[in-house]
Amino acid sequence: MKISTYNVNGIRSATSKGLVDWLTLENPDVVCLQEIKADASQFPEALFHLGYEFFIHPAQVKKGYSGVAILTKTMPLKSTVGIGVDWVDAEGRVLTVEFENLRVVSVYAPSGTTGDVRQAVKYQFLDVFLDWMNRITADGKPTVFCGDINIAHMAIDIHNPVSNKKSSGFLPEERAWFTTMLEAGYEDVFRELHPGEKDLYSWWTVRANAKANNKGWRIDYQIGTKGLSAVAKEASIGASWNLSDHAPVSVTYAVDRRP
Repeated sequence: MKISTYNVNGIRSATSKGLVDWLTLENPDVVCLQEIKADASQFPEALFHLGYEFFIHPAQVKKGYSGVAILTKTMPLKSTVGIGVDWVDAEGRVLTVEFENLRVVSVYAPSGTTGDVRQAVKYQFLDVFLDWMNRITADGKPTVFCGDINIAHMAIDIHNPVSNKKSSGFLPEERAWFTTMLEAGYEDVFRELHPGEKDLYSWWTVRANAKANNKGWRIDYQIGTKGLSAVAKEASIGASWNLSDHAPVSVTYAVDRRP
Protein backbone atom coordinates (compact mmCIF):
# COMPACT_ATOMS: atom_id res chain seq x y z
CA MET A 1 0.00 0.00 0.00
CA LYS A 2 1.42 3.34 -1.07
CA ILE A 3 0.33 6.24 1.12
CA SER A 4 1.06 9.87 0.26
CA THR A 5 0.53 13.01 2.30
CA TYR A 6 0.43 16.44 0.68
CA ASN A 7 -0.31 19.92 1.96
CA VAL A 8 -1.71 21.28 -1.29
CA ASN A 9 -2.22 24.88 -0.06
CA GLY A 10 -5.55 25.05 -1.85
CA ILE A 11 -7.01 22.10 -3.75
CA ARG A 12 -8.14 24.29 -6.65
CA SER A 13 -4.75 25.96 -6.96
CA ALA A 14 -2.88 22.65 -6.82
CA THR A 15 -5.18 21.13 -9.44
CA SER A 16 -4.52 24.03 -11.78
CA LYS A 17 -0.78 23.36 -11.37
CA GLY A 18 -0.90 19.62 -12.12
CA LEU A 19 -2.35 17.68 -9.18
CA VAL A 20 -4.12 15.27 -11.57
CA ASP A 21 -0.79 14.58 -13.28
CA TRP A 22 0.86 13.85 -9.92
CA LEU A 23 -1.95 11.50 -8.85
CA THR A 24 -1.85 9.70 -12.20
CA LEU A 25 1.91 9.28 -12.27
CA GLU A 26 2.50 8.45 -8.59
CA ASN A 27 -0.70 6.42 -8.26
CA PRO A 28 -0.88 6.25 -4.43
CA ASP A 29 -3.45 3.93 -2.88
CA VAL A 30 -4.30 6.46 -0.16
CA VAL A 31 -3.75 10.21 -0.30
CA CYS A 32 -3.99 12.47 2.75
CA LEU A 33 -4.42 16.13 1.85
CA GLN A 34 -4.14 19.20 4.05
CA GLU A 35 -5.07 22.86 3.56
CA ILE A 36 -7.64 22.00 0.93
CA LYS A 37 -9.32 25.41 1.47
CA ALA A 38 -12.56 24.17 -0.06
CA ASP A 39 -15.69 22.15 0.61
CA ALA A 40 -16.82 19.17 -1.47
CA SER A 41 -18.77 21.35 -3.90
CA GLN A 42 -15.62 23.29 -4.74
CA PHE A 43 -13.37 20.33 -5.55
CA PRO A 44 -12.32 20.36 -9.23
CA GLU A 45 -14.32 17.91 -11.32
CA ALA A 46 -11.17 16.40 -12.81
CA LEU A 47 -10.28 14.83 -9.47
CA PHE A 48 -13.40 12.69 -9.42
CA HIS A 49 -12.39 10.63 -12.46
CA LEU A 50 -9.25 8.99 -11.10
CA GLY A 51 -10.74 6.00 -9.30
CA TYR A 52 -10.66 7.41 -5.76
CA GLU A 53 -13.26 7.51 -3.03
CA PHE A 54 -13.34 10.96 -1.42
CA PHE A 55 -13.63 11.90 2.26
CA ILE A 56 -13.54 15.61 3.01
CA HIS A 57 -13.50 17.60 6.25
CA PRO A 58 -13.59 21.33 5.41
CA ALA A 59 -13.20 24.06 7.99
CA GLN A 60 -16.43 25.47 9.39
CA VAL A 61 -15.02 28.64 10.97
CA LYS A 62 -14.59 30.36 7.61
CA LYS A 63 -14.49 29.53 3.91
CA GLY A 64 -11.21 29.04 2.12
CA TYR A 65 -9.38 28.03 5.30
CA SER A 66 -7.60 24.89 6.45
CA GLY A 67 -9.47 21.63 5.81
CA VAL A 68 -8.30 18.05 5.25
CA ALA A 69 -9.26 15.22 2.93
CA ILE A 70 -8.46 11.58 2.22
CA LEU A 71 -8.61 9.94 -1.20
CA THR A 72 -8.55 6.15 -1.26
CA LYS A 73 -8.79 3.57 -4.01
CA THR A 74 -10.36 1.07 -1.60
CA MET A 75 -13.55 1.94 0.25
CA PRO A 76 -12.71 2.00 3.97
CA LEU A 77 -14.75 0.23 6.61
CA LYS A 78 -15.57 3.62 8.12
CA SER A 79 -14.52 7.25 8.27
CA THR A 80 -14.50 9.64 11.21
CA VAL A 81 -14.45 13.43 11.15
CA GLY A 82 -12.51 15.28 13.83
CA ILE A 83 -11.34 14.30 17.31
CA GLY A 84 -14.34 15.37 19.37
CA VAL A 85 -12.91 18.76 20.38
CA ASP A 86 -15.24 21.45 19.05
CA TRP A 87 -12.75 24.17 18.18
CA VAL A 88 -10.34 21.72 16.53
CA ASP A 89 -13.09 20.12 14.50
CA ALA A 90 -14.47 23.51 13.42
CA GLU A 91 -11.07 24.28 11.90
CA GLY A 92 -11.12 21.08 9.81
CA ARG A 93 -7.88 19.59 11.08
CA VAL A 94 -8.28 15.81 11.46
CA LEU A 95 -9.94 13.09 9.37
CA THR A 96 -9.66 9.31 9.81
CA VAL A 97 -10.40 6.28 7.64
CA GLU A 98 -10.18 2.68 8.79
CA PHE A 99 -9.35 -0.42 6.79
CA GLU A 100 -9.24 -3.97 8.09
CA ASN A 101 -5.50 -3.91 8.71
CA LEU A 102 -4.72 -0.22 9.00
CA ARG A 103 -6.04 3.13 10.23
CA VAL A 104 -5.02 6.29 8.31
CA VAL A 105 -5.34 9.83 9.65
CA SER A 106 -4.93 13.09 7.75
CA VAL A 107 -3.89 15.89 10.11
CA TYR A 108 -3.10 19.57 9.70
CA ALA A 109 -1.62 21.16 12.82
CA PRO A 110 -1.99 24.91 13.32
CA SER A 111 0.86 27.23 12.48
CA GLY A 112 2.06 29.65 15.11
CA THR A 113 3.81 31.99 12.71
CA THR A 114 1.23 34.80 12.95
CA GLY A 115 1.89 35.57 16.59
CA ASP A 116 1.49 34.58 20.23
CA VAL A 117 -2.27 33.93 20.04
CA ARG A 118 -1.99 31.32 17.32
CA GLN A 119 1.15 29.87 18.90
CA ALA A 120 -0.89 29.26 22.06
CA VAL A 121 -3.59 27.64 19.94
CA LYS A 122 -0.93 25.42 18.38
CA TYR A 123 0.23 24.22 21.80
CA GLN A 124 -3.38 23.50 22.79
CA PHE A 125 -3.87 21.50 19.61
CA LEU A 126 -0.70 19.47 20.11
CA ASP A 127 -1.77 18.53 23.64
CA VAL A 128 -5.31 17.42 22.74
CA PHE A 129 -4.12 15.71 19.57
CA LEU A 130 -1.55 13.57 21.38
CA ASP A 131 -4.19 12.58 23.93
CA TRP A 132 -6.47 11.57 21.07
CA MET A 133 -3.67 9.67 19.31
CA ASN A 134 -3.10 7.63 22.45
CA ARG A 135 -6.80 6.89 22.89
CA ILE A 136 -7.51 5.69 19.37
CA THR A 137 -4.37 3.55 19.13
CA ALA A 138 -5.04 1.82 22.45
CA ASP A 139 -6.86 -0.92 20.49
CA GLY A 140 -3.53 -1.99 18.95
CA LYS A 141 -4.57 -1.39 15.34
CA PRO A 142 -1.67 -0.18 13.18
CA THR A 143 -2.18 3.52 12.54
CA VAL A 144 -0.37 6.09 10.42
CA PHE A 145 -0.86 9.80 11.06
CA CYS A 146 -0.12 11.69 7.86
CA GLY A 147 0.17 15.40 7.47
CA ASP A 148 1.61 18.80 8.10
CA ILE A 149 2.59 18.89 11.78
CA ASN A 150 4.26 22.31 11.38
CA ILE A 151 7.28 21.24 13.42
CA ALA A 152 10.82 20.52 12.25
CA HIS A 153 11.88 18.02 14.89
CA MET A 154 15.67 17.91 14.73
CA ALA A 155 18.43 20.20 13.48
CA ILE A 156 18.78 17.89 10.48
CA ASP A 157 15.19 18.73 9.51
CA ILE A 158 15.79 22.43 8.88
CA HIS A 159 18.23 24.28 6.65
CA ASN A 160 19.50 26.70 9.30
CA PRO A 161 18.79 25.53 12.83
CA VAL A 162 20.84 28.29 14.46
CA SER A 163 19.06 31.27 12.92
CA ASN A 164 15.66 29.58 13.29
CA LYS A 165 15.96 28.55 16.93
CA LYS A 166 13.37 31.16 17.94
CA SER A 167 11.07 30.57 14.95
CA SER A 168 7.66 28.97 15.32
CA GLY A 169 7.97 25.44 14.01
CA PHE A 170 11.42 24.96 15.55
CA LEU A 171 10.86 26.21 19.08
CA PRO A 172 12.26 24.08 21.91
CA GLU A 173 8.75 23.47 23.28
CA GLU A 174 7.49 22.23 19.90
CA ARG A 175 10.48 19.98 19.37
CA ALA A 176 10.08 18.62 22.92
CA TRP A 177 6.44 17.77 22.15
CA PHE A 178 7.57 15.82 19.09
CA THR A 179 10.13 13.94 21.14
CA THR A 180 7.51 13.16 23.79
CA MET A 181 5.19 11.87 21.08
CA LEU A 182 7.86 9.54 19.71
CA GLU A 183 8.73 8.34 23.20
CA ALA A 184 5.07 7.42 23.67
CA GLY A 185 5.60 4.68 21.08
CA TYR A 186 5.28 6.34 17.66
CA GLU A 187 7.74 6.38 14.76
CA ASP A 188 8.80 9.02 12.25
CA VAL A 189 8.59 6.58 9.36
CA PHE A 190 10.39 8.67 6.76
CA ARG A 191 13.32 9.36 9.10
CA GLU A 192 13.50 5.69 10.08
CA LEU A 193 14.12 4.89 6.40
CA HIS A 194 16.48 7.84 5.89
CA PRO A 195 18.50 8.04 9.11
CA GLY A 196 21.03 10.83 9.19
CA GLU A 197 20.36 12.04 5.64
CA LYS A 198 20.54 15.81 5.26
CA ASP A 199 18.78 18.34 3.02
CA LEU A 200 15.53 16.35 2.87
CA TYR A 201 12.80 18.97 3.21
CA SER A 202 9.07 19.12 2.50
CA TRP A 203 8.36 22.86 2.75
CA TRP A 204 10.07 26.00 1.49
CA THR A 205 9.09 29.62 1.96
CA VAL A 206 8.07 31.31 -1.28
CA ARG A 207 10.54 34.10 -0.54
CA ALA A 208 14.19 34.49 -1.56
CA ASN A 209 14.23 31.61 -4.05
CA ALA A 210 14.27 29.22 -1.10
CA LYS A 211 13.24 26.06 -2.92
CA ALA A 212 15.76 26.48 -5.73
CA ASN A 213 18.42 26.80 -3.04
CA ASN A 214 16.82 24.00 -0.97
CA LYS A 215 16.55 26.17 2.13
CA GLY A 216 13.64 24.23 3.53
CA TRP A 217 12.05 22.55 6.51
CA ARG A 218 10.82 18.98 6.94
CA ILE A 219 7.44 19.52 8.60
CA ASP A 220 5.28 16.96 6.75
CA TYR A 221 5.27 13.48 8.24
CA GLN A 222 3.97 9.97 8.28
CA ILE A 223 3.97 9.03 11.95
CA GLY A 224 3.31 5.36 12.55
CA THR A 225 2.47 3.26 15.53
CA LYS A 226 5.29 1.01 16.64
CA GLY A 227 6.30 -1.51 13.99
CA LEU A 228 5.04 0.32 10.91
CA SER A 229 8.51 1.53 9.94
CA ALA A 230 9.60 -2.12 9.88
CA VAL A 231 7.11 -2.82 7.08
CA ALA A 232 7.84 0.44 5.25
CA LYS A 233 9.73 -0.46 2.10
CA GLU A 234 10.31 2.94 0.50
CA ALA A 235 9.89 6.58 1.51
CA SER A 236 10.35 9.65 -0.67
CA ILE A 237 9.71 13.38 -0.85
CA GLY A 238 8.50 14.58 -4.24
CA ALA A 239 10.43 17.84 -4.25
CA SER A 240 10.38 18.08 -8.05
CA TRP A 241 6.63 18.79 -7.99
CA ASN A 242 5.69 22.47 -7.72
CA LEU A 243 1.98 22.32 -6.96
CA SER A 244 2.28 23.96 -3.55
CA ASP A 245 4.86 25.43 -1.16
CA HIS A 246 5.00 21.89 0.26
CA ALA A 247 6.10 18.64 -1.38
CA PRO A 248 4.33 15.27 -1.14
CA VAL A 249 5.74 12.66 1.23
CA SER A 250 5.08 9.07 0.14
CA VAL A 251 5.71 5.76 1.88
CA THR A 252 5.08 2.26 0.54
CA TYR A 253 4.11 -0.24 3.24
CA ALA A 254 3.95 -4.02 3.04
CA VAL A 255 0.33 -3.93 4.17
CA ASP A 256 -2.62 -5.70 2.56
CA ARG A 257 -4.78 -3.40 0.41
CA ARG A 258 -8.03 -5.09 1.36
CA PRO A 259 -10.62 -2.91 3.17
